[in-house]
Amino acid sequence: MSFDEAHYWEWSRRLDWSYYSKGPMIAYLIHIGTTIFGDNVFGIRVMAVIFSALSSVFLYILGRNLYDKKVGLFSAICMQVIPLFATYGIIFTIDSPFIFFWILSLFMFHQAISSPPPLERAGKEGFDSSLVTCHSSLRHWILLGISIGFGLLTKYTMAFFYLCSFFFLISRERRRLFFTKGPYIAFLVSLVVFSPVILWNAEHGWVTLRHTAGQAHVAEGLRITLKDFFEFVGSQLGVVTPLLLILMPVSLWNLRKQKEGSLLLCFFVPVISFFLLKSLQGKVEANWALPGYVTGIIAISVFFKKVLHERKGKRILVVTALLLSILVTALAHYPSILNLSVKQDPTSRLRGWKELGSEVSKIYEEMSEEKPAFLFSERYQVSSELAFYIKGHPITYCINLNRRMNQYDLWPGFSELIHHNAIFVTIDSILVPEKVASAFEKVEKRLFTVYEKDKKIRDYSIFLCYDFKGMKEERPGTY
Repeated sequence: MSFDEAHYWEWSRRLDWSYYSKGPMIAYLIHIGTTIFGDNVFGIRVMAVIFSALSSVFLYILGRNLYDKKVGLFSAICMQVIPLFATYGIIFTIDSPFIFFWILSLFMFHQAISSPPPLERAGKEGFDSSLVTCHSSLRHWILLGISIGFGLLTKYTMAFFYLCSFFFLISRERRRLFFTKGPYIAFLVSLVVFSPVILWNAEHGWVTLRHTAGQAHVAEGLRITLKDFFEFVGSQLGVVTPLLLILMPVSLWNLRKQKEGSLLLCFFVPVISFFLLKSLQGKVEANWALPGYVTGIIAISVFFKKVLHERKGKRILVVTALLLSILVTALAHYPSILNLSVKQDPTSRLRGWKELGSEVSKIYEEMSEEKPAFLFSERYQVSSELAFYIKGHPITYCINLNRRMNQYDLWPGFSELIHHNAIFVTIDSILVPEKVASAFEKVEKRLFTVYEKDKKIRDYSIFLCYDFKGMKEERPGTY
């Protein structure tokens, strides 16, 4: 289990209208999966497989509707072999359902702008036939609003859909849609669906806005950092693969004069451009530009279909691009093939937690025989992994030792558990923090190290804390 999966699973045990850093959709979906299959890895990750499959299905339909079946098929397959997308077919984080709702919204948007009401109705109501082509089925606009709303409940990056669709609709051919009620109905419906998050934040001091501002480095103001820019570009070369990353904008540019191509371009350029510019100001994670590549995949598929009937050199380029993407995806699934060190292997972060859970479970059972005990850490990642892997899935806590705010700070703490024993767990071999030591009568340290094939994954410090005297709870100062 990754940190995020374990933490979102913690959310699913405490269903709410929203959460500190994200909307509630991920918690609801995990709750459904674990209700059916139990609180286990399969129960959580089965949703990743489902949403990945559904994403390819709707991408196929969208590609088919825009062009033809071959383009749709190439798009669906291409999505599954690009490392950035393939990851979310296994790991269930917010990006798995988010990319589905983005693709579903694209599909509904295309349906809405392509499905005018029957001409007969227009004739009866006295509309000019030229305006009929600018109207679309009200049903599609409503469904679009619901889909965008669900996307916002999943990840706030869904707001880029408004921007992208605006750029498309201001084009000369589609500008008349601004004088119809469809786009406004879709917008209002999406806000209604999203409204629980707004109301929740109003009751909790707008913590999500504060967190988002912190993530965006708003307080740092305008600054230029080439290091973050090149790191972001390098990450995109890795998660999309170099040839595909180059072919996407080239393919989109070649399609720009077509009606379909302008749609693809409008949902690619704003997203990718924003995060490229944002990386000049601060750190941008590799997955943040994810939705921008969806229409890029369709554009590449159009290119693939075209070169199948052209000279051999271009066909070799296509095959090489796909094979490289498949190779990188395969290595991401089986990094042991490369025999990387623990620091070089990004998947090493997923390992070691089950072993820690087993070790702490034994200690927890022993300490609980004497008197009630609770578990805590200073990192939400550790607290979440402990909650999942310790036998019985006990409630865990997360104290503030000079860290930024997280969801645990909005849940009840352990201040009332006076005279209980406790177990404090953290990463690496460290001395017991003064705040922890002063809150208990006695503290003992045990160092636990996890190995895998003679490679040390990481050290954990496990502190056995006896007779809790009380601890002053301090609200984190950063978000």
